Amino acid sequence: MTDASASTGKTSSFGFRDVDATEKVQLVRGVFDSVASSYDLMNDLMSGGVHRLWKDAAAAKLNPRPGETILDVAGGTGDMARRYAKMARAAQERRGGDDASIIVLDYNAGMIMAGVHKGGEPEMSWSVGDAMALPMPDASVDAYSISFGIRNVADIPQALREARRVLKPGGRFLCLEFSRPTASAIRKAYDAWSFHAIPRIGGWVAGDRDSYQYLVESIRRFPDQTTFKRMIEDAGFSRVTVTNLSGGVAAIHHGWAI
Repeated sequence: MTDASASTGKTSSFGFRDVDATEKVQLVRGVFDSVASSYDLMNDLMSGGVHRLWKDAAAAKLNPRPGETILDVAGGTGDMARRYAKMARAAQERRGGDDASIIVLDYNAGMIMAGVHKGGEPEMSWSVGDAMALPMPDASVDAYSISFGIRNVADIPQALREARRVLKPGGRFLCLEFSRPTASAIRKAYDAWSFHAIPRIGGWVAGDRDSYQYLVESIRRFPDQTTFKRMIEDAGFSRVTVTNLSGGVAAIHHGWAI
């Protein structure tokens, strides 16, 4: 899942390198152009298949409801949006209400096309767009989510401010992202797996070692749970919580636009 934007004169991390933000946009686009056709396999490789359970937990935390407009940024092939649509429909069948609207937005057209080809739910719509300049009015969505995409954005604080801008008062923010394992033993084991196994497997399976190398490096450059929590609060969110998954290999950050 990817989303990025440029800010002239700013630098941003691309794996272990610092590059101009404008260059990062193009570099990240190239990575996801390369892996779009094997993206679901990539997530299995990156997480050992556990990403499916993490996504279930994140969707339950967001708690989609009938009649809501939910924006899934860096929505990739639509894994999270499908979960949201099914959960909102199940709630609708229990207690009535209008259909939910789930908007999948991704910076990479190839990812969107892969998602469309995979198929969606009636509540879903697809759009190419930028996390840094969301093509939506102020206070227009009930919930905003971004899963395994925020670390690919050139200017994370700007993306968080945009999330706050488009949320209605009382709206919910959710970010699911690879994070910092809380125990040193888990951290060492995951680093060994990430840096030694994943790029090699990416080369064997997808023929693209370099893209997988970037992805594991981007995980290590991403802020830890506490630092990212402060960034979300600085963007104007309240009651921000952190839920560690698999010992902090991934984490859910959740906040409110109040």
